[in-house]
Amino acid sequence: MKRTFIVLIGLIVATNMVNAQWKPAGDHIKTVWAEKIDVQNVLPEYPRPLMERTEWQNLNGLWEYSIQKAGAAEPSKFDGSILVPFAIESSLSGVQKTVGQENELWYKRTFAVSPKWKGKRILLQFGAVDWKSEIWLNDIKIGSHKGGYTPISFDITPFLNKTLDQKLVVRVWDPTDASFQPRGKQTNAPKGIFYTSVTGIWQTVWIEAVPEKYITSVKTVPNVDKGQLNIKVSAEGTSKAEYFEAKVFDGGKLITSVKSAVAEAADISISEAKLWSPELPFLYDLQVSLISNGVVIDQVKSYFAMRKISTKRDNNGIVRIQLNNKDYFGFGPLDQGWWPDGLYTAPTDEALKYDIQKTKDLGFNLIRKHVKVEPARWYSHCDKLGILVWQDMPSGGESPRWQSQQYFNGIEFLRTDESEANYRREWKDEMDLLSSNPSVICWVPFNEAWGQFKTKEIVEWTKGYDPSRLVNPASGGNHYPIGDMLDLHNYPMPKLYLYDGQRPTVLGEYGGIGFPMEGHLWASDKNWGYVQFKDSKAVTDEYVKYGEMLLKMVKTGFSAAIYTQTTDVEGEVNGLMTYDRKVVKMEENRVKEINQKICNSLNK
Repeated sequence: MKRTFIVLIGLIVATNMVNAQWKPAGDHIKTVWAEKIDVQNVLPEYPRPLMERTEWQNLNGLWEYSIQKAGAAEPSKFDGSILVPFAIESSLSGVQKTVGQENELWYKRTFAVSPKWKGKRILLQFGAVDWKSEIWLNDIKIGSHKGGYTPISFDITPFLNKTLDQKLVVRVWDPTDASFQPRGKQTNAPKGIFYTSVTGIWQTVWIEAVPEKYITSVKTVPNVDKGQLNIKVSAEGTSKAEYFEAKVFDGGKLITSVKSAVAEAADISISEAKLWSPELPFLYDLQVSLISNGVVIDQVKSYFAMRKISTKRDNNGIVRIQLNNKDYFGFGPLDQGWWPDGLYTAPTDEALKYDIQKTKDLGFNLIRKHVKVEPARWYSHCDKLGILVWQDMPSGGESPRWQSQQYFNGIEFLRTDESEANYRREWKDEMDLLSSNPSVICWVPFNEAWGQFKTKEIVEWTKGYDPSRLVNPASGGNHYPIGDMLDLHNYPMPKLYLYDGQRPTVLGEYGGIGFPMEGHLWASDKNWGYVQFKDSKAVTDEYVKYGEMLLKMVKTGFSAAIYTQTTDVEGEVNGLMTYDRKVVKMEENRVKEINQKICNSLNK
């Protein structure tokens, strides 16, 4: 008993010492979830719900960091501790420093691989690192990556030490808006609608154990009209002798299965399929096994939904967006996905889910994820809670002249070969990442004219690569007669100033009603909104007024709409909620009432 007591005290002391090494930096507002962070158990949830394994180890937590001049060698001494996976500019990193294009950010930590994994291959996974990263294991460079929004994976098995301690070092360079790469709203000089830069690791880091031959991806595409699911499984190290088996479950009950050679797509018949919608977000469970000589050698858990998104002309001659072959008006907020304490990274999974649930509670059925890609768990929450997603490509590069009130007839911006190749690669990676999430129904390759180039070519490629979803060619312009919709922006009130008789016409942004709430502001001055009011009732009155205007425009042409925005973000105070998520700034019952009228406006 005495020894147990001493060990327990020792663990408590050690834990307190670790926690004492970290505290949130700076004096900006925080969310309630910031107080719930456990340094030894940061974002502990499995980070890839669409392909889940049981044998994995989270590497989030306190790492060492150093900021060095670009091109310098690994430092012999590091500057201090940083809490991964929060960007160094964030409060929750415990650092809150700017790196800049002249410097590079170094990370270092050690980890141990479980002896139980002996004989297995070990994969090192990064959810996302912004932007250019290089990785060393035990002083051997094992790879590099360019891209700030999608996963990075390495088989580190050949580079592991026989000892317990494995040394992991990461170097990151991120010029933010001083270069061409996709960056969304990040800037080196935050102001107005542009926000603090995000550098380095900002999603979960983990290792997982896999067999010599293992599944690398599972892609599902539903076909509601045929009652089928198309499934394609890719694997590493396999030969023609291996195949996969996919089993479909409804609430734990096996309903069907299919077997196919690896990398050979197969169709599964789903009889009397239960369809997915925001009103009834039904998901089928999926178990995928890799089989060799009749023996299961690898297995992952997944899920899918039977859902169709399309367009069709209604009885009044207006081309409408349809969900599961029925006219459906999508209405929701522009969601930036920023946090006052974590910047790009939500403090906890509970926080990540909160924004989506609150959007549902307010009567919306859609979210436009604006010039950012979220961690995979965000989309899984959308799948499970039931909300549609329009997914933007994060903006980057330079822009041509923006012409929003008519079809564009000017000269498009020409990117450098390097910039164009990078855009195409990161856009494809983003689509691959989210291709099996049923909530994602629309790709948005460009926002307004930000970085817009070769619009016709990019839209045609996007539609060809994923014909199962809609493509919004350029939300807000520049406009071309291509893709699946014409998307207008107008602030503050809704306005139908262009109409397309061949495609749905949508209102991709409007609103922006500002209300700076004392005690919940990022900064005490320079708060900005398209229009501003001083109390909740006045803001709600204006919101409802715009909603009533929008309702009339649904009858004359609009087929979806996006209100700006979910929350305040730094100096922007036009959110439905404050930046710290502690207050809904409008009268919730009135907002929900008008929102539901709009969402149901095409119901017959």
